Amino acid sequence: MTAQDKISRYSPEFDVAVRGDTITADRYITREWMELENKHLWPKVWHLGGVLADLEEEGDFIRHNFGKESVVMVKQADGSVKAFYNTCPHRGNRLVLGDVGSAPRLTCGYHGWQFDPDGTLVHVQDPDDFAGGNPCGKVTLSELRCDTWGPFVFWCMDDDVAPLHEWLWPYTERLAGYKLDNWVRVLNVSADCDFNWKIIRDNFNESYHLPTIHPELATFINDGLPTTVFEMYENGHNAMWMIGHQATSRKDYVSGDVPPGLYEAAEAWGIDPKEYRGRTADIREAVIKAKRERGADAGYDYSSMTDQQLVDYFHCTLFPNLTITMSPEQCQILRTEPHPTDPEKCVFQHWCLYPPNAKMAEVVTPVGPAPLRHDAIARHSVYGDGVSLGFVADQDLSIGTTQQQGLNSRGFKGCLLPGQEKRVQRFHEKLNDMVLGHPTKARE
Repeated sequence: MTAQDKISRYSPEFDVAVRGDTITADRYITREWMELENKHLWPKVWHLGGVLADLEEEGDFIRHNFGKESVVMVKQADGSVKAFYNTCPHRGNRLVLGDVGSAPRLTCGYHGWQFDPDGTLVHVQDPDDFAGGNPCGKVTLSELRCDTWGPFVFWCMDDDVAPLHEWLWPYTERLAGYKLDNWVRVLNVSADCDFNWKIIRDNFNESYHLPTIHPELATFINDGLPTTVFEMYENGHNAMWMIGHQATSRKDYVSGDVPPGLYEAAEAWGIDPKEYRGRTADIREAVIKAKRERGADAGYDYSSMTDQQLVDYFHCTLFPNLTITMSPEQCQILRTEPHPTDPEKCVFQHWCLYPPNAKMAEVVTPVGPAPLRHDAIARHSVYGDGVSLGFVADQDLSIGTTQQQGLNSRGFKGCLLPGQEKRVQRFHEKLNDMVLGHPTKARE
């Protein structure tokens, strides 16, 4: 990858060497790999379970189904949040069947056992019929670790995993300026998909596909390698800084008229695009200046953001399956989770959060305009049924099924990657270390 490394810009401060392990097909198609992930990967990471907006009062709860597992996060009287496995200790029935709700007690629909929000059993039928005496006050739901960051609630199955805010590094620092705490999740959509969860993770670990899968983005996001900075961290997370409010340097968008997309972005801040004919790259600085001068009048708080954060796109990939794409007016959450039993299927989730703005009643989401309120658009579908998950997300998902089919071919011998896809290589080597406990043979 030496030749490509001269083109791709990896941060000298945040770079990780790769070994060249072969990225094998079995990890995408076999139940053996799926079971190893269930045993060695998913318990060892923090999972994004929901948003605090669904947990306002004591007894409010969120359910998060993950593979064969199910977790319930419950608001406590002291304002904290606890997480429990969604299983009744009586005979294993799932307690909570809805995604969100509120109840003074969690009640099993089978035999009516009831639990306080703190997980303590408080009511059973025929309490004196137990050999050890009344189990109330003695039996509790199985608890998991639970913590919050910004507007989000996370849970973790393993006590040895680093605390959430340490595990999130460096994003707790890098994203602090956006002041995410009170941002509103407006878009909450998901879909069942016919491909392994790692296919879209690979996609989000590289920008090599932008010119072919997302050509429309080229007029206002500069995806050129000399201007894009890649970062990789020892904990498995990685990031990509991509210059926004500037057209791609892969072709000449500078010497002529301001292209569509960039044109509208300039107009939105009172900038006349016609004045930038022949110098379209200067629009980025003009937008920075306009946001500094007029952001507060437009209802935004840009005071703690850097100039780069005002106009650029920060693409954060948290190992193994969570992506946060930041701009000053939108936070996108993109995630794939494993199917409960089929390694060639997954669940794709797309959330969009927006900063509160007293001067805006409506925002433009990836699926169209929506009121600026919690979960204004919330739905689950099956990919391919014609229900959009967002224009760009639809494009990303469009390659999933055909890639899954191709990975089943005897002709596939392992990935052959350019230098700019080193984050993909690193992702799979981290998987090998955790899931297999050893590297795979390097492709010859």
